[in-house]
Amino acid sequence: MQEPFNIGLLIFPDLTPLDFVGPYEVFSRMKNSKVYVIAETKEPITSERGLPILPDKTLDENIDLDLVLVPGGLGINRLMENEKVLNWLKEKSKTSQYVSSVCTGSLVLAAAGLLNGYKATTHWLSLDVLKLFPEIDVKEDRVIIDRDRITGGGVTAGIDFALQVVAEIQGQKAAEEIQLMIEYNPEPPFSSGHPKTAKPDLVLETRTSKKKGQDLRKEIAVRSIARLSKS
Repeated sequence: MQEPFNIGLLIFPDLTPLDFVGPYEVFSRMKNSKVYVIAETKEPITSERGLPILPDKTLDENIDLDLVLVPGGLGINRLMENEKVLNWLKEKSKTSQYVSSVCTGSLVLAAAGLLNGYKATTHWLSLDVLKLFPEIDVKEDRVIIDRDRITGGGVTAGIDFALQVVAEIQGQKAAEEIQLMIEYNPEPPFSSGHPKTAKPDLVLETRTSKKKGQDLRKEIAVRSIARLSKS
């Protein structure tokens, strides 16, 4: 009997729920796969909007994973300097077929040095942060597949990301079947879902309101780059 395709979704305090739940919904419907929800401990994780999520495995458990996913959220600021998590990701990258992220989870992969020499993307608001890492070819796309690295844009892009992962592994028909079953047929009520289509004044207002947080994230990225240069 064929071994299942093992998927590990890393969760942490203050993650963005949909970054995690969207891919989980898709991956849980993937034939002959097993999805693990992994955290530092088995204590409930509280997302950035208050939703509690219960992990079923810890970093210390030796699970063979074919794909590792890091979602994004406010909590990635701490995760970018969490040596235990960064070392775990580096170790898993040696044996996993794919290392991946959704939204700002790519900044954690960058902090671990796992996107050096790769094309990658992230949430539109943090593209400038990812560009601080000199060895990453940053692209403003919804999903980027570059060899064994797969990165998705912000939040809702996690569904697109996961469907493309399924297509990459099991073929387009398998992904289309899942897309049909979850009725993923988006018709957004407004065209403000990306800076390319949103009104310029709304984009500017949003950038301005988030500037303090983005400046802090850039400081963390600079420290991560310095640490990587010494390793």
